[in-house]
Amino acid sequence: MSVSNLWRDRNVLVTGADGFIGSHLVEALVRRGAHVTALALYNAFDRHGWLDDMDDATRAAVSIVRGDIRDPRQVETLCQGQSAIFHLAALIGIPYSYQAASSYVQVNVQGTLNVLEGARAAGVARIVHTSTSEVYGTALRRPIDEDHPLQGQSPYSASKIGADMMAESYARSFGLPVITLRPFNTYGPRQSERAVLPTVIRQALDPACDEIRIGDLTPARDFTFVADTVEAFIRVAELDDGHAGTTFNAGTGRMVTVGEALDTIRRLTGCAKPVREEAARRRPENSEVMALQADHARLTRASGWTPAISLEQGLETTIRWWQERLDGSWRSPAYMI
Repeated sequence: MSVSNLWRDRNVLVTGADGFIGSHLVEALVRRGAHVTALALYNAFDRHGWLDDMDDATRAAVSIVRGDIRDPRQVETLCQGQSAIFHLAALIGIPYSYQAASSYVQVNVQGTLNVLEGARAAGVARIVHTSTSEVYGTALRRPIDEDHPLQGQSPYSASKIGADMMAESYARSFGLPVITLRPFNTYGPRQSERAVLPTVIRQALDPACDEIRIGDLTPARDFTFVADTVEAFIRVAELDDGHAGTTFNAGTGRMVTVGEALDTIRRLTGCAKPVREEAARRRPENSEVMALQADHARLTRASGWTPAISLEQGLETTIRWWQERLDGSWRSPAYMI
């Protein structure tokens, strides 16, 4: 895969840089020569999430700022002097959204509005807003293209629909050069156990677990390795202004059930532990999204992006990452970013 030189010496802001995808994106931008300002959510533990997992040389090249996208003044200040903004900061845990829906609106909708306003005031040349395949709900047709109806099947997905509409409205109303990327189910190293693949991998490898506990095995997902998702972010940011206001799916176009992914993990890890389905791990009946499969043709036509990592290759890499860390470090609060 060729690496573009378009980012060399450019000032770039990444919100949500301390998270799973955000930290990988920061590393990729640094490799391309960008001057990255990484916004990490403020905490009292003197930690910067997964930015602390980067090697010393990469971390030294990044300007890390603690803060919160809910603060409009701080966001406006951070946008000044940036040529591009990758907006990834969000509350993403679906189960918690049932308990604290208002916080999802504050972070995902109001926080996105703050980024859009800050970018507009600063004259930023490119903003990439992060959506999610969850906004489609259970598929009415497959594969899912960007014109598929949006369905808020959880407070989380509803808040992301609201954020997506804010981004679209700013492109239409003010000519803001914002593009929306809609990743399907991204997985890989650094992903927390709030997601299904890492929770299965950890239980398969952890000698303290004598079985694998899981929710519903029947939902089907388009699992996309994090390196492919990061490449999609960079590709859409490189598109010309004629694509402002456009939404792009990023997914493999292939779908497997949770049960099929679990079987692959058990095979790759040599795990013979029994599997127990637990009702407490299931979403509410009318909230579960049963099938997500991306149509990424629009992104491929516009940018040439195609996924490069197969599910088995990605799982092998992710399993190795977990094997290296199952020394107790996964229990650290820093892990749960």
